Amino acid sequence: MQHVFTLRMPIRWGDMDAMGHVNNTVYFRYLEQARISWFESVGRSGRDANGQGPVIINARMDFLRQLRYPGDIEIRLYAGQPGRSSFETEAEIRRVDQPDVLYARGGAKVVWSDFAAEKSVPLPDALRQLMAG
Repeated sequence: MQHVFTLRMPIRWGDMDAMGHVNNTVYFRYLEQARISWFESVGRSGRDANGQGPVIINARMDFLRQLRYPGDIEIRLYAGQPGRSSFETEAEIRRVDQPDVLYARGGAKVVWSDFAAEKSVPLPDALRQLMAG
């Protein structure tokens, strides 16, 4: 896996649940935001002019420590070697004030898709080159 992007963002008060910690579903939103911000940074956000773009086909998360408001987090995003139309991502979530403590790790498989046809298509060459290093 190659490090491709780092995002810092605040833990929002509304991210917490009744138990007083960040709700487990919000961790997936954090990873989503890191992926979207990475795609935006390389000019690949959302649907392109050909009606193609990224679709997540699975997502996973290991919850290692509880995050609580207030604070800022850093999400480090990694991408695996690209296949024909897909690649794996991994991510680590840490508090900015505790950079050596891993709070969660997760990932998702991204498939480049033709939205109208609802089928996978080859990854764009520019994106493939970014992940190839």
